[in-house]
Amino acid sequence: MRTILNIDEDVLDRARTVSRKKGLALRQVINESLRYGLDAAEGPLERREYHTRPRRLKMREGRRLDNIQELLSEIEGDAARTLQA
Repeated sequence: MRTILNIDEDVLDRARTVSRKKGLALRQVINESLRYGLDAAEGPLERREYHTRPRRLKMREGRRLDNIQELLSEIEGDAARTLQA
């Protein structure tokens, strides 16, 4: 079947390179590449398990959670607190 496609120049260059290296017709390389890509697109998404390790967090010496505004001022500086107001 004959169809007109607009292929980006970089993709066409890569297809031509593969065609030359493998000694295959450009049409064959493009068709095989499309089949491979379509098979991958139709299949399930590959999901990787992601694990985190728990870690104990400690408050730095001299800091308390009694007064959150004071703690934020110490960490961010007084100028950051006035910008939000």
